[in-house]
Amino acid sequence: MEKFEGVYRAYFQDVYLYLRSLTGDAALAEELTSETFFRAMRAVGRFRGECEMRVWLCQIAKNCFFDHCRREKKSLPFDEASAPTPLPENEVLQKDDIARIHRHLHDLPEPYKEVFMLRVFGELGFKEIGALFGKSANWACVVYHRAREKIRKRMEEEE
Repeated sequence: MEKFEGVYRAYFQDVYLYLRSLTGDAALAEELTSETFFRAMRAVGRFRGECEMRVWLCQIAKNCFFDHCRREKKSLPFDEASAPTPLPENEVLQKDDIARIHRHLHDLPEPYKEVFMLRVFGELGFKEIGALFGKSANWACVVYHRAREKIRKRMEEEE
């Protein structure tokens, strides 16, 4: 149990920020983070170490989020007003640019939307994102850059 407390302390913030980026809701992210660690504690004996612990926890978190959406019969939400603010390559953008990015991000098809959110808001590396999808780091990098390019083109078209 003490060992798992160390896992909780080490990865709580990462899992919470990832769920915050998916939900756009701080309270829901906290609730789902708790559920994630509860599920992880029950399943830690089945963790084979084939990926990093953070990747494994984020996969559980993603499943908790999808389960929540199914229970609530909701589509995957993305609330622009409450979304976290880290941006690609730490560029400083005006608030209207942030809102435009979120609007265009919402319109992207999967897996572009999720990969972009994991990279920018979840602050995961390409290797970790690839592992979540069962793909390579290169796949995650290509999908992220294509998503970013789609958003950039849509923003240019708007102007």
